[in-house]
Amino acid sequence: MNRFRFWILVSIVAISGFSQGMLLPLIAIIFENAGVSSFLNGVNATALYIGVLLASPFMEQPLRKYGYKPVIIIGGLLVFLSLAMFPLWKTFWFWFVLRLLIGIGDHALHFATQTWITAFSPEHRRGRNISLYGLFFGIGFAAGPLMTPLVQINEALPFIVSSVLCLIGWAFVFFLHNDYPEQDIQMNSFFHTLKRFKLAWKYGWIAFLPPLTYGFLEASLNGSFPVYALRIGFEVSNVSIILAAFAIGGIVFQLPLGMLSDKWGRKNILVAVFLLGFITFTTAGFLEGYFFGLAITIFLAGMFVGSTFSLGIAYMTDLMPKNLLPTGNLMCGIFFSFGSLLGPILGGLFIQLFEGISFFTIISTLFLVITILLITKGKKSLVGKTA
Repeated sequence: MNRFRFWILVSIVAISGFSQGMLLPLIAIIFENAGVSSFLNGVNATALYIGVLLASPFMEQPLRKYGYKPVIIIGGLLVFLSLAMFPLWKTFWFWFVLRLLIGIGDHALHFATQTWITAFSPEHRRGRNISLYGLFFGIGFAAGPLMTPLVQINEALPFIVSSVLCLIGWAFVFFLHNDYPEQDIQMNSFFHTLKRFKLAWKYGWIAFLPPLTYGFLEASLNGSFPVYALRIGFEVSNVSIILAAFAIGGIVFQLPLGMLSDKWGRKNILVAVFLLGFITFTTAGFLEGYFFGLAITIFLAGMFVGSTFSLGIAYMTDLMPKNLLPTGNLMCGIFFSFGSLLGPILGGLFIQLFEGISFFTIISTLFLVITILLITKGKKSLVGKTA
């Protein structure tokens, strides 16, 4: 039963990844071709993550009260309906609202699925299971940008394909039996939700930095890099290939890195991948004038850092008491969204203000800072403790 449930959950996440991977570069390119500034382009991309942040304080109570399945069903339905509505009206603010609704739906879906998986995964297989979760999301995310050239056939076509796939994945949720997270009877109000946030921060703040960094990286690469790439002379098809190269790189090493983290420790693997991320993105800055050189470097960067979100979740699960796991997973999503919110805005500003400096400088600097924090402030596993 656990195996059937696990594969349904990761398959749903793959379709969600496909939609997200398609939306960021697709809308960035549509707006760039329509003459929208890189800053406003970035602002529109933040709508998805504003939706996540708006919904986050109210997400945990429904999960504890109604269980995992209803939350996933409502989240998936919201994503499907929003995607289907994009072709109806092409305006900046209408698309902003739709992306905000997708952010709420996607967050409900991801929060429930990743909490469910971390709850039923034994410690010795946690890294593997969360890596498979990240792997399937990565497969979907890698396929998403490949839909971008369809916009040259018909602007509505990528949205239609994505919404149909989401509908198919959503239907499979109805085959699952509902389950509930470990209850915390004395902490069941909104006020106590905020108190749990404080406790979760105390136990696992260092584990929230990898999701923050990955959110920044993913959103800036998919939301701002297409604008930068078009301005330095790349074709739309080349941009799609480079973004897909990053996602495929993450797919290649997602599971091996998860299994290595089970064996050698989450902190050690995170330090290694962040350091390698700094090196590869610094190198990318020197190769951005050469398509093949840049594509290979971004592929290598994906291999090293494409697992930072799932490794961060696994690290958080090691550090967090079990009754705080829903809160910890929620905060991973919040920090991912903070990073994703900052990515397109800072990326868009960086492109406008620093024309002579490589876009990749802002990413490599962030990776260097987090590497130093992980080395100096990283914690060992606290599994077995109670809050």
